[in-house]
Amino acid sequence: MTSVDGSRRRRLWQLAVETLDANWEGDHTVPSRTLYPHQWSWDSAFIAIGLAHVAPERAWRELETLFAAQWRDGRVPHIVFNPRVLVGGYFPGPQFWDSAVSPAAPPQATSGIVQPPVHAIAAWHVYRRDPSPAAGRRLAALYPKLVAAQHYLRHDRDVGGAGLVCLVHPWEAGLDNSPAWDAPMAAVPADPELMRRHRRHDTRVAAAEQRPTDVDYARYIVLVDSYRQRRYLDAGLAADHPFLVECPLFNALTAAAEYALADIAEVVGADPAAHREAGARLTEVLGERLWDPRSGTFHVRDLRTDVLLPSRTVLGLGPLLLPGLPSGQVEALVAEATSDRFGVAEVMSRPLPSYDRSAADFDPVRYWRGPSWINICWLVREGLLRHGHPALAAGLAESMIDLVDRAGCHEYFEPNTGAGLGSPAFSWSAALLLDVLAATE
Repeated sequence: MTSVDGSRRRRLWQLAVETLDANWEGDHTVPSRTLYPHQWSWDSAFIAIGLAHVAPERAWRELETLFAAQWRDGRVPHIVFNPRVLVGGYFPGPQFWDSAVSPAAPPQATSGIVQPPVHAIAAWHVYRRDPSPAAGRRLAALYPKLVAAQHYLRHDRDVGGAGLVCLVHPWEAGLDNSPAWDAPMAAVPADPELMRRHRRHDTRVAAAEQRPTDVDYARYIVLVDSYRQRRYLDAGLAADHPFLVECPLFNALTAAAEYALADIAEVVGADPAAHREAGARLTEVLGERLWDPRSGTFHVRDLRTDVLLPSRTVLGLGPLLLPGLPSGQVEALVAEATSDRFGVAEVMSRPLPSYDRSAADFDPVRYWRGPSWINICWLVREGLLRHGHPALAAGLAESMIDLVDRAGCHEYFEPNTGAGLGSPAFSWSAALLLDVLAATE
């Protein structure tokens, strides 16, 4: 177990609480005031996990507000737009997404894509912190919405037909700019004039060298255009959508959500068996589709070419979250995590990077192409604990605490120096710091 000096713990706890308080909007938390003025899907799930320790009412409200914008087909949009934010306050904003073109869209303006399904895991965390009758009622009200979200992912998005969720945009993975997407994204046409017609918001408040390039962004816009033109309908995606991938982290979280739903089902009086079966089946298909025994890790599959892509990223460590992962795969992933590529060790000399340090294109400051992220560290830590590696998990927790202690609650961090990158006062960094600190009590 990680040990944190009492005064240091109190100081960091206060910093995290103040960050979350400053980003609270009354019914949800913005990721940051400088860069992300709306509600983001997996951000809110991570935020709820932290809020459960200090403000459980807000934790439930965070999830309930997000699911109030759930689409009729079950999808949970990756952005719910705040109508109080001025037009032009964020790009791409509600006018660009134009979610109303879809017959499944809610009345609220949202994006049309999804993010990793951390929500059932978050709801279970919130309930376990305070398993009161009132919390049980809120959990019961949320349960069918969580089930609908899983049904959408596992059925509507099974483009490959093997049982895994297919992503239609890098933004859906959460790791927007990962090198894992380079090959399929290279096939997406990028009009060099496109970004002259749009004004990016991110590079106005963060250094350009820390963000995706204009070429990357142009391709992101092309993919949104393609999906919006089909009114965000998923039938027939294989025929013409230019980006279709199966991601190990996203699918591992989909499986982990089924296991969380099994726990929730037992509390709310539903049948947990189907959820456990779904989690086990997803774990099995992950091994069949995305595991590479030669590299000893999981990889992204490009459905356009039907090949596993070679990049070794933290996406490949995601299946550590799964309780039924075969022991040989667990051992290989622990070896991958503790190798020089990623460097998780009992005493962390360097934070966990998002990409293989030994790769020629490793970039320690550019968005998802090398920097360390608190939410990914938290997920890998959860996986290490699940599979009986408490010393490694404690070292990873200590590195998370050290990052925030040195640089504050930044969006991401330079993995060699620990310098803060991206947006300051970032909510999920604060929230997951609270969860890690709570484990030191």
